[in-house]
Amino acid sequence: MANIYEVSPQELIEKTAEELKKIQEIKAPDWAEFVKTGMHRERPPLRKDWWYLRAAAVLRWVHIRGPVGVSKLRTKFGGKKNRGVQPDKFFRSSGNILRKILQQLESAELVKKKDDSVHKGRIITPKGISLLDKNAGAIRAK
Repeated sequence: MANIYEVSPQELIEKTAEELKKIQEIKAPDWAEFVKTGMHRERPPLRKDWWYLRAAAVLRWVHIRGPVGVSKLRTKFGGKKNRGVQPDKFFRSSGNILRKILQQLESAELVKKKDDSVHKGRIITPKGISLLDKNAGAIRAK
């Protein structure tokens, strides 16, 4: 059985996004087509299914680095803003988008909160691990 470290992250995120579209708890809000993903962006995403791609990327990142919270995810998905003649500056991504995605993944029982130790945040559940490993195995079998 292949795991997520043996396949390309881009292929894994694409395949997982297709699987997340089938889960009814994970759904893009009405405002998702108008919003930028962070202060460092100039325009909203061009892809219509960007919400599911971001959810898949968040799920993968929680599996790799968990327990993580919204603040660490904001830093991970942030980027440099082009400020014209001024030097570029790093800005974190939108916390509202990541918070809503984590809440949807939690309602789908793919991640859960961990509050019992010093390191608090979301961790992946066995159901989430099996989803990622199944998709990695399908990619590896090609």
